[in-house]
Amino acid sequence: MAKKIRTSLIRCDTHSMWYAPLMTEHDPLLLQRPTKFCRGEASHSWQSGGVHQFFYTNYGDPTDMTVPYVGGFEVVKIWDKERHVAEQAQAVLLGVPEICDSVEQCSDDVDLVFIGDCNLDGLDHLELAMPGLEKGVPTFVDKPFAYTVSECRQMVDTAKARNIPIFSASILRFEPACAMFRNRLSEVGDIHYAAITGAGTDPNGLVHSISLIQHVLGAGISTVQVMKTPKQVAIWLDYDNNPTAPRDGVMIHAKTIGQRPHTRGIAASVFGSRDDIHTFIFGGCAYPWGTVEIIKQIKTMLETNKNPPELDDMIEAIAVLEAFRESEQSGKTAQVANFL
Repeated sequence: MAKKIRTSLIRCDTHSMWYAPLMTEHDPLLLQRPTKFCRGEASHSWQSGGVHQFFYTNYGDPTDMTVPYVGGFEVVKIWDKERHVAEQAQAVLLGVPEICDSVEQCSDDVDLVFIGDCNLDGLDHLELAMPGLEKGVPTFVDKPFAYTVSECRQMVDTAKARNIPIFSASILRFEPACAMFRNRLSEVGDIHYAAITGAGTDPNGLVHSISLIQHVLGAGISTVQVMKTPKQVAIWLDYDNNPTAPRDGVMIHAKTIGQRPHTRGIAASVFGSRDDIHTFIFGGCAYPWGTVEIIKQIKTMLETNKNPPELDDMIEAIAVLEAFRESEQSGKTAQVANFL
C-alpha cells in the first residue's frame, strides 16, 4: 500500500472540510451535524451539514458517498483560531489529527500544508503559508492565492528557493462542467462577446468568476473596467493578445442590489458570428467534481515536485482583482499588466 500523504489543515472552515472528506477517511454521520455531538456552536456552514448535503445525496443512505473519493491523504494536524471548530473537525476526521496551538506547528513532520479559505480575501495567506514554505513543505493555498501579486510572488519565490512545489486554484478553474461548456465554443463561430453572472465583488467570490472565464475562454486578460449603477456592479474584461478570446470582451454581472454575497451557481453565455450558447447554472452539486480534479493536481504536484501550470492563471486572477480595485476606485480602465 502506498504511503499516505501526511497533511495539515490550516483553518478548519468550510473549504478545508469540503476538501478533507475527499482526501481522507472520515465519519459521514458526524459530518452531517457535528454540533449535535461536539462542543461549540456552528461558525461555518459545514458544521450544519453544508458539506454532507453535497457529498451524500443518497437520502436513503447518508453514509453512501455519491461523489468520487480520491483518498491517499491522512490529515494529521489541524489548526483554527476557534478551538471548538478544530475539535469538531478532529472528531469528523476520526480523532486522528492533532490540534495545533499555532500555525507554525502545522508544518512540522508533514508532507503537505493545506490552507483553507472559504469566505475571506487572502490577506493572511502569506502569513499562514510562510512558516511551512520556509521549512520546505509543499503547500496548497486556497483561493484567492493572496491579496496582491507581490504576496503571490513571495510565496512562489520561497517555494522555488526551497525546491518545493506550491499551488492555488479555484474549483471553477477545474470544474468538468465548465470544460464541457468550453468544448462547445466551436458552435458559435467567431466569438464576439461573453457574459456571466458572477459571485459578488469580494475577492473570495470574484476570483471564482475570473477563474471560470480563464477556464472557458483562456488566460491573457488585459483590461478591467468597473461600471456601477445604483442597482448593480458590472465588470468588463478584455483581451489584447489572445486571438481566440471574445472580440468585444467579457462582462461579469457581479452584484445586484439585494443579491446574496454568494450565489451557488455561476451562469455563462457566449455569443458568436454563427450562434450563441448558454450554460445551465453551475451549482454546488457540480463543484465536488472540480474539487476532485484539484486534489488530483495536488497529488501530481507532490509526485513530480513541480508547480501545476494553472498556477499562472491564479496569479493572473490576483492581478485582475488588483486591477478591479483600482478601476473601482478611479472609475477608469485599469491595465492588468501593471500588477503582474
